Amino acid sequence: MFRQKLQQFMIGRYGVDQLGIFLTVTALICSLLASLLGLGILSVLATVLLVYSIFRMYSRNTTARYQENQKFMPYWRKISRFFLKIKHWFQQLQPKWRDRKTHRYFTCPTCQQTLRVPKGKGKIKISCPKCKTELIRKT
Repeated sequence: MFRQKLQQFMIGRYGVDQLGIFLTVTALICSLLASLLGLGILSVLATVLLVYSIFRMYSRNTTARYQENQKFMPYWRKISRFFLKIKHWFQQLQPKWRDRKTHRYFTCPTCQQTLRVPKGKGKIKISCPKCKTELIRKT
């Protein structure tokens, strides 16, 4: 019953989009920082962002909200690419952290390939499998 009433209420309204999600997440981050740092201005900013996000969600002027979102989309793509790079960096760091007791990692000076070698072997000659460069390192 409540779900039907909510669906009926939302008919003709704009709803949630990428800009709305960004505003809401930014408001939550500002609110968290405001409570941790005790900065009232961040709390005010969080409230303004959240109110604007809710306004956009319930707006019946779908054309204006769509245009706002289209202007935001190039920035959204940059933001999502940035977070994908961070995610990729953490994924690369995970095996290094897991193997930190048994292996060392070196970077090939020629091709930047990551080379994994066992620890505790003393000075060894490492050959890069990609470019065949040889380097001598202490493990």
